[in-house]
Amino acid sequence: MRYGVLEESMNLMQIHGQFAALQANRGRIAASRAAERLGYLQQFKRAIEQARPDIYAALQADFAKPVAETEATEIQQVIEQINFAIKRLEGWMQPKRVKTPTMLAGSKSWIQYEPRGVVLILAPWNYPLSLALAPLVGAVAAGNCAIVRPSERTPHTAQVIANIIAAAFKAEHVTTVVGDIDTAEALLDLPFEHIFFTGSPRIGQYVMQRAAEHFSSVTLELGGKSPAIVDRSADLKRAAQLIVWGKFVNAGQTCVAPDHVWVQREQAQALTQLIIKQIERNYGKGDYTRLQSPDLANVIDANATARLRGLLNNSVAQGALVALGGQSTDHPARFAPTVLTNVKPGMAIMQEEIFGPILPILVYDQIDEVIMATRASGKPLTMAIFSENQAITNWLLREIPAGSSVINGVLLNLANPYLPFGGVGQSGLGNYYGFYSFKTFSHERAVFQQGGLNMVNLFQPPYRGAAKRLVAWSRRMLNKR
Repeated sequence: MRYGVLEESMNLMQIHGQFAALQANRGRIAASRAAERLGYLQQFKRAIEQARPDIYAALQADFAKPVAETEATEIQQVIEQINFAIKRLEGWMQPKRVKTPTMLAGSKSWIQYEPRGVVLILAPWNYPLSLALAPLVGAVAAGNCAIVRPSERTPHTAQVIANIIAAAFKAEHVTTVVGDIDTAEALLDLPFEHIFFTGSPRIGQYVMQRAAEHFSSVTLELGGKSPAIVDRSADLKRAAQLIVWGKFVNAGQTCVAPDHVWVQREQAQALTQLIIKQIERNYGKGDYTRLQSPDLANVIDANATARLRGLLNNSVAQGALVALGGQSTDHPARFAPTVLTNVKPGMAIMQEEIFGPILPILVYDQIDEVIMATRASGKPLTMAIFSENQAITNWLLREIPAGSSVINGVLLNLANPYLPFGGVGQSGLGNYYGFYSFKTFSHERAVFQQGGLNMVNLFQPPYRGAAKRLVAWSRRMLNKR
């Protein structure tokens, strides 16, 4: 498989030509049986496995992502989704019988899943392979045609994605469109049946507005200020180990990473020291060693390092303290694992999703303070709770709405294909993974088959006699429930 960089965006005529080819083929793909779709998924899996060396090299070239992280968080994430779908697709495609009320006795009701048609997947740069290809698993399983648009900020990975898709699918079934913002705008001009977007809330809102022009349904996987809340009953050593891993994998550029930590005031110093020791264990003891660690990815570009420096410097000016780190370079774009203490909710670092390797630690006296502050910052994409107190855990789950929650852990809900993944409110709309991906890219068609007893004939105007008795009978039936 050739490895290189796509040097130029597709022009408008090419994009419209690809879209027309997909539309012309959508009916045949929609009518495909389970065996045919399984064949597509198996080809897809083989193409990814054969591209492994290219994937490693591309992510290293784009932002120095360690091979171990690429394997675990990019390649295996997609292959697990494919394996899960292959084992269950035939069952997913079967019509689902549902109950029929007594008043409709003799009739049958069921739901059948139908493809949406031609769908668009707009992928981000932070997990450029998995967040482009994992949604595609559901789109293909559900019988759709698709265009995948990888991020232009990771050009080497975009080329590999294009190669994988070309090896696995015919161009009139699934194709790749690579280009800049103008290319994305040209795609949004087209009448897709469904748009799947992963990115920032601001751009997600714009995608939703553009989708409304064509009555396209949308799935929006966004982000937010996802907290890690450490209760006084928590195992602090375990919490520190997991928070550090979850925060600094992919250099903190993970939408479900702990954005910040809340800890009870009496335990703040102990937890901070455990976090610092764990960072030193993972990335080295010296400032320069950590900054240059081969186990820490780059941030995406110099603009990202400048943004992170601005958040850090403004917060320090407001009274935050740098307990560890703070070093950065623009070329290459590196930012050392950083711990901030004495952080308050009103500081700059708490006003937007950090999306980088800076970990603010906030203290609380009463858990109500955490609940109020978290709810004030919007519904997070995820929430990590470290607690051995089930009552506190249940209280937090009840009081803080979130897209997902992990108890005594971080991130690993994404490794469970039986769970849906998605946000709520400004952190997202809709979900996917496993069956939920199939469902996202399907229309649930309700089918009702009337039985031999024709109740409608008893309810014809004029509404006297039998019609009145039927209404009275149905009212009595409802009152018994």
